[in-house]
Amino acid sequence: MVDPFLDERPLKAKLSHDIGQDLASLSIDELYERIEQLKAEAIRLQAEIERKQAVKSAAADIFKAR
Repeated sequence: MVDPFLDERPLKAKLSHDIGQDLASLSIDELYERIEQLKAEAIRLQAEIERKQAVKSAAADIFKAR
């Protein structure tokens, strides 16, 4: 019996990039996509650094010796 709730469409594999991985099997389009993913991740990381620096600065201001 076939499960009526089973979606038989193939799942699209989520692309991920491992630093240092072999790139020979990737197409040019896949390489460009990886670059865009890495750029977006770099922006996300920078935003987190800035958020943490703001929290650290605010804490330093609160506990600054008077």
